Amino acid sequence: METNSSKKFYEKLESKGVSRRDFLKYCTALTATMGLSHSFVGQVAAKIEKVAAIRPPVVWLHFSECTGCSEAFLRTPDVGGIILETISVEYHETLMAAAGVQAEKSLHDAVEKYKGKFVCIVEGAIGTSYNGSYGKVAGKTFLEIAREVIPKAATTICVGTCSAYGGISAAAPNPGGYKGVKDAIGVNTINLPGCPFNPLNLLGTILKYLNNEKIELDDYGRPIFAYGETVHDNCPRLEHYENDEFVEEFGSKEAELGYCLYKMGCRGPETYNNCPTAKFNDATSFPIQAGHPCIGCSEPDFWDNMTPFYEEM
Repeated sequence: METNSSKKFYEKLESKGVSRRDFLKYCTALTATMGLSHSFVGQVAAKIEKVAAIRPPVVWLHFSECTGCSEAFLRTPDVGGIILETISVEYHETLMAAAGVQAEKSLHDAVEKYKGKFVCIVEGAIGTSYNGSYGKVAGKTFLEIAREVIPKAATTICVGTCSAYGGISAAAPNPGGYKGVKDAIGVNTINLPGCPFNPLNLLGTILKYLNNEKIELDDYGRPIFAYGETVHDNCPRLEHYENDEFVEEFGSKEAELGYCLYKMGCRGPETYNNCPTAKFNDATSFPIQAGHPCIGCSEPDFWDNMTPFYEEM
């Protein structure tokens, strides 16, 4: 039986252009992403409705980044719409109408009002050299803001490789001393790396956290449900790899036939992520499917350790 809160939830989604059918489609995708069988789709949908009735407060901080992770979130409109109806974003520099003093007041008010209760989502690396002076917002360094805000959160989720491990900002020689959140200020974080990350993984993580389900993490702080297998493990070109059928030149007949990209520098065997199953842009595609080798962007120090990208490891 449909409750009033459930009815309002669907009405709000539909006002954003997300039909019930679309919602259930993404519940199906999310269920697969979380490693559950199709029989759990109804339970996942019910859990999202439950969380949406609460709409926990979220403070989304931006540090050294390109806003690509926010764009990934916003350019997947249905998933973005579902997430925005599931959480209450109290502060997000890209989304909010306020600017300047008003924006800073929004941040301060949200942190104090929901102290110990809000979820802090961080996008971007934190500069630590010269007391963090390589990056500032409203006269405060990224390092100062992180130390003021993040310890007051109930939990911290790092979206994208920059906030998780430093990302491109931390690539050698790294004069700004950029680091991921945990390394910069010493707090435990749930890391959703990727350049950009996949918003389905954020939805799955929020859902597990707010339903008090244990989130198993690997040694790099990544949820096992999303980062438990390599890209290679689920690659659509895996059969060609096993048959020694490789692309050795872009634009070749082998490339046209969808042969394995390992000899073109694919880092799929060393990269843990669910790109082949979750995909991007409403599950349309992901780099390998589109003909480009994986560059290992969800791994720590990928910019230094995985380069040069187009050479076989």
